[in-house]
Amino acid sequence: MVNSINTNSGAMNALQRLSSTRNDLDKTQSHISTGKKINSPKDDAATLAIAQELLATFSGTEAVRDGLSRASATVDVAVAAGEATADILVQMKGIAVQASQESLDQSSRDALNSAFNALRDQIATITDSAEFAGTNIIAAGAADQNVLSDDKGARMTVGAQDLSTGGLGVDGLALDSASNAASALSAVDAAIADASAKLAGLGSSAKSLETHNELLGVQNDTLRAGIGDLVDADLAAESAALVSGQIKESLGVISLSIANAAPGRMVAMMGG
Repeated sequence: MVNSINTNSGAMNALQRLSSTRNDLDKTQSHISTGKKINSPKDDAATLAIAQELLATFSGTEAVRDGLSRASATVDVAVAAGEATADILVQMKGIAVQASQESLDQSSRDALNSAFNALRDQIATITDSAEFAGTNIIAAGAADQNVLSDDKGARMTVGAQDLSTGGLGVDGLALDSASNAASALSAVDAAIADASAKLAGLGSSAKSLETHNELLGVQNDTLRAGIGDLVDADLAAESAALVSGQIKESLGVISLSIANAAPGRMVAMMGG
């Protein structure tokens, strides 16, 4: 009598259990090697679709955050330049005050006028070079920057603040006479007030960008955790499952061997 696995119900059952154990073991090994409990739609199509949608939102938000960071850097450069400009205006005021004295001799007046003009030229250099990644929001004619604020296309505006010598109203000033120096002093006082207001505007923009970027960061941290909960494998649990599966596989092989051998022993006994 010939016995095969096809006519041995015990062996067939043992083989089915062993096959199931090996399938589970393959899945566990895949989870460990990839770090994911869902690697393809066949694992869990619905959950994978949700995770991919969340991942798309996460990626879009990260791109928005990159744009906000660049805008923040642009504003930071502008603020630094604006603060330097404000300091120079204070120095210009001091020189204008000295030049307003009618008793000043011409040689001294000429020296003060030269120093005043040199400081004004510094402002021009500072504002013209205050750019980041090709964007300058304090130069003459600078435009407002509309920065993406979410992955749906909404935008927030970073207002340009003209801190050029023309924008501050200090072009064409001269200290060549006491009366002109007095006029220059008034213009510089107005420029100091104007620069202060514009710096406040830049500071407000910087704070808005920083706050919004931090908010999106919190949002993306939540998304990252949610995506992880959906698709990431618990490596400790998977490692335990791997050991358990390997033991079950070994026992399954033994069970199949015993089941295959049992009919032969029975035939031998009957023959005996």
